[in-house]
Amino acid sequence: MRPDAGGEIRGVAASAAAAPRPIAHLKTLPEGGASLTVGTFDGVHRGHHDVLAHLHARAQGSGFRSVLVTFEPHPSEVLKPDRAPLMLTPGREKLAALAESGIDYAVILPFTRALAALTAEQFVEEVLLPRFGMRELVVGYDHGFGRDRAGGVEVLRELGARRGFPVEVVPPYLLPNGETVSSTMIRTAVAEGDLERAAAGLGRPYSVIGRVARGERRGRLLGYPTINVALPSQRKLLPPAGVYAVRAETPAGAFGGMMNLGPRPTFGDGALSLEAHLFDADVSLYGATVQITFVRWLRETRRFDGPEALVRQLGLDEVDARSALARRD
Repeated sequence: MRPDAGGEIRGVAASAAAAPRPIAHLKTLPEGGASLTVGTFDGVHRGHHDVLAHLHARAQGSGFRSVLVTFEPHPSEVLKPDRAPLMLTPGREKLAALAESGIDYAVILPFTRALAALTAEQFVEEVLLPRFGMRELVVGYDHGFGRDRAGGVEVLRELGARRGFPVEVVPPYLLPNGETVSSTMIRTAVAEGDLERAAAGLGRPYSVIGRVARGERRGRLLGYPTINVALPSQRKLLPPAGVYAVRAETPAGAFGGMMNLGPRPTFGDGALSLEAHLFDADVSLYGATVQITFVRWLRETRRFDGPEALVRQLGLDEVDARSALARRD
């Protein structure tokens, strides 16, 4: 069975100056060689950016194109679905983060059981060399690919020596406190609501990208109109429920604001929602895609005795949120 069984290989061009541009049905790159890296790159965190910086530098020095090969869905969703982690950057969020990396191409391989069955040698021989013209490989210190992740650093170096491509291994990225940056470390920080630790590992504040959907317009009646942000993926990891100071990037500009993440108990609504009030923003955003960045947790979500009590609390929340945003500016 071909390793791409069950889906097309898709690719995007990425640059620091523009959002990723889709290239339909990419099967091989144009003529020439590629400096290449492989991995899931969930979060596109500081450690990932270090690998990509090494990749970019090698490509610049050799005259090759810099190419990242990544996977969708996350391998654990196929191989260990009951233990698959929630994602820091599902779907387009990963592409948006990669667009700032300076690499030439990001190629998304559909991860299937057929692909997982390939040994490291088969993956190199049947995918990386013929399809992407790999001439050199850059990987992180803990990298492993192929069946059972058996393609570790030593295996890759042996394959490289045999097939004539050098393998550069990038050491772990350490924070000033000595902690090693990893996707697992950042997931733990987000799940625990430690936004500062998550931002330290990511190199940017944690955020979510979603489309603005129509809500029940309760906020407008309360004097605090809101946008309801629909998650594009149920696999997105969110911090704990609560009210947050946030920043929003929208087609109409950037705004500070406050957001309720979680249920709306005052109105008997137990469903998860992301409902943000944007400060000083008289704009219509229905249907637009926005990015909401978490700045600071303000308080827990709780039930109020009625709309008047909720409005009083929202006034206090606005003061706290504006103060938090001002301290970050």
